[in-house]
Amino acid sequence: MSLAILSEPAPLAVNPDGVVRVGGTRVTLDTIVAAFKQGATAEEIVHRYPSLRLGDVYASIAYYLNHQQEVDAYLKQRQQQAQEIRQMNQVRFDPQGLARSVTGSQG
Repeated sequence: MSLAILSEPAPLAVNPDGVVRVGGTRVTLDTIVAAFKQGATAEEIVHRYPSLRLGDVYASIAYYLNHQQEVDAYLKQRQQQAQEIRQMNQVRFDPQGLARSVTGSQG
């Protein structure tokens, strides 16, 4: 009996906002890669995020290792977008003004 080697697609899907999610869960590729870069094993990642399947985590890590340049570019873009959103929110919702209104209403 011989083993049939089948190619499976990476368990990654891009949502309408352009965010890559893993295995049909809400967990992002960003999360998996960050944990992996911090030294977490696939088993530890599944323990932290129980909605993930171990095979999907291994496949996501393999995808990252095989496409590191593209994934790193995606992660850099996501970080830039997050920074832009933070800056827009700081302009729109001045944290100093919020603190003053909270302390001013305690009188």
